[in-house]
Amino acid sequence: MNESMISRRWLLRESGLGLGTVALAQLLSGAPRKARMDLTPRPAAFEPRAKAVIQLVQNGGPSQMDLFDPKPELNKRHGQPFHIKADLQGLGSESNLLMACPFEFRKHGRSGMDFSSVLTHTPALADDICMIRSMVSEHNNHTEALIMLATGKIFRGRPALGAWVTYALGSENQNLPGYVVLRDPEGYNTNASLNWDAGWLPALYAGTEFQSEGEPVLNLAPPKTVSAAVQREKLDLIARLNEAHRKHYPAESELETRIRNYELAARMQLSATGVLDIASESEATRKLYGLDNPLTESYGRRCLMARRLVEAGVRFVQVFPPIKPSFQPWDSHSSIKQEVPSICARIEQPTAALVSDLRSRGLLDETLVVWAGEFGRQPVSQNETGRDHNKRAFSIWLAGGGVRPGYVHGATDDFGYEAVDRRMTIPDLHATILHQLGIDHRKLTYWHNGRDESLTDVALTGARVVGDILTNEVAAA
Repeated sequence: MNESMISRRWLLRESGLGLGTVALAQLLSGAPRKARMDLTPRPAAFEPRAKAVIQLVQNGGPSQMDLFDPKPELNKRHGQPFHIKADLQGLGSESNLLMACPFEFRKHGRSGMDFSSVLTHTPALADDICMIRSMVSEHNNHTEALIMLATGKIFRGRPALGAWVTYALGSENQNLPGYVVLRDPEGYNTNASLNWDAGWLPALYAGTEFQSEGEPVLNLAPPKTVSAAVQREKLDLIARLNEAHRKHYPAESELETRIRNYELAARMQLSATGVLDIASESEATRKLYGLDNPLTESYGRRCLMARRLVEAGVRFVQVFPPIKPSFQPWDSHSSIKQEVPSICARIEQPTAALVSDLRSRGLLDETLVVWAGEFGRQPVSQNETGRDHNKRAFSIWLAGGGVRPGYVHGATDDFGYEAVDRRMTIPDLHATILHQLGIDHRKLTYWHNGRDESLTDVALTGARVVGDILTNEVAAA
């Protein structure tokens, strides 16, 4: 047949077998791969600067121009119109009138880092922290933006950063989970356990909730009426039943996780209570974290427990903020002047205590502390004295773990509305955190739905390690 006369029908008929072979090969190559299902320590890909991460999640959207990013031009043009893009979430901002920061800014430390006067403890950390003023996200709703902060994308069902870290490195303490979550004992913040889910990674790598009041780990200790011998017999029976069930369903990760968790729980009975018992801390340490003050006691307890957990070898600890004044405590829609001081009074002293305590114990160099909310606020007023959500610019800070202390990265425009210099995305942040733990974000993958999934998904996000914020200056990757 003349090459120029090949028809589409002929091509499909003649090449059908070849296409089928290609499809079959693809299906066979996509056969399930055996996933790691344990928490044994695993070596990093290269020398890490940090051994553990403490993530202080600031749910609600802290206001950058009222905390960390002074804007003289915004203050100068208070009350004047400002035509922003279609980002506003609710009513009250339609007039688009600029609103000045109600707090005064001052420079602190040898670095001269700027902080708002509403912050009374964080400025003492000026020479310890790396401030990033050019963060951006992809959604203005709390739910989606928090999922992005946790997983790198706005869609539910993906693994959280802590799950990826534990999957990659395991845990240094086999008597404790590798990924621990400390939330307000009075309730959950937005998204609840979605913020620490393992997604389609094996369920073993999801965050494990510990209580900061009462019994630290629920249902860990057997009833006092049950003897040790009877308890041992019950656990042995459960182990035999689980093992028999596993033989029929070898690829079921939740069953495997249940078995592993029973084993872990048995070991935790011997060690967890001691690690989490803050009664052994000195009076000076308890006071440092604000445990003598009803406003700071609950959050301070969680921050102190976080220090004890990383000290004991836990790889990733997530600390969630109070659910007061609301379950989204930084969500200042009504009054910046009242709502921001209210949440600062609850979390700021314990936060500063955590960093200074880690430093005094020689743990800060190997522990990366990440203070971050899901987005920032608008430069225009809402309800006359509040601010709406803003995905285009927000500030976060990091400390320890090889980040540059006393350094300010990036910048926003004159009004704090949009990041304009050295923008940093959530995937960039994740790539950089992984790098400090000795993990190459491009090579950390998990086979799911026929493809190698990753946290940063470089082909889509362009995620890179931001070497400018690191002391060990790496080339962007």
